[in-house]
Amino acid sequence: MKDNKVIIKMKCFIEKLKFVAKLRKRFDLLKKNFIFAKKLMTMFSEKAFKIFEESIAQYHIADDVYQPFVNPYPSTDLLNHLLYRKNWIDTVQWHYEDIIRDPHIDPVAALDLKRKIDASNQDRTDMVEYIDSYFLDLYKEVKPLPEATINTESPAWAVDRLSILALKIYHMQEEVNRPDATPEHRAKCQEKLNVLLEQKKDLSTALNQLLDDIAAGRKYMKVYKQMKMYNDDELNPVLRGSK
Repeated sequence: MKDNKVIIKMKCFIEKLKFVAKLRKRFDLLKKNFIFAKKLMTMFSEKAFKIFEESIAQYHIADDVYQPFVNPYPSTDLLNHLLYRKNWIDTVQWHYEDIIRDPHIDPVAALDLKRKIDASNQDRTDMVEYIDSYFLDLYKEVKPLPEATINTESPAWAVDRLSILALKIYHMQEEVNRPDATPEHRAKCQEKLNVLLEQKKDLSTALNQLLDDIAAGRKYMKVYKQMKMYNDDELNPVLRGSK
């Protein structure tokens, strides 16, 4: 009877040791991920938004969709280089969309512009995938926790939304400041601008939190390539038929 009690105590002790070892392993993983996370960028969204503002301001100096593109960030500064390029694509396309809605546009010019918009959409998608590839490489050393979850969208698609939001804020601010607009128009635009600024705050916070969670192993990245079919001459039946 006494031997049985000793055996039971020993088993309990061994289980406790296993539990402590498991906790220690988890703590070591958390510590490793935390140290890695501290080495990464902080307040990413704020930095990205400033780059978007730089791109938008530079575009509007000439305010011409056909102006040459010059990236002030070298390819060695890869993330900033990609962010600036991403927003420039979005900014040019924003103005393509304005032009094509001109009710007096020449049909031939409209067709040419539609094709430019299609090409721009493809460039936009490619740029999102480049940015996600950057993050995948950046976080490759992070070991996800056992209970880690996946987000509904990748970091780069949140970056895409932030880039578009920067354009909305810029142009809504223009409407608020437009001297030939009525007070009522400016007031309505100010209300919309307030909503956009709140959206910017929420999206920026969510994106920063997502990157923090990935860096700490609480979330993991899984990226799916965009299966665009309309530009592929093997998948679009119209293009396939014209080969």
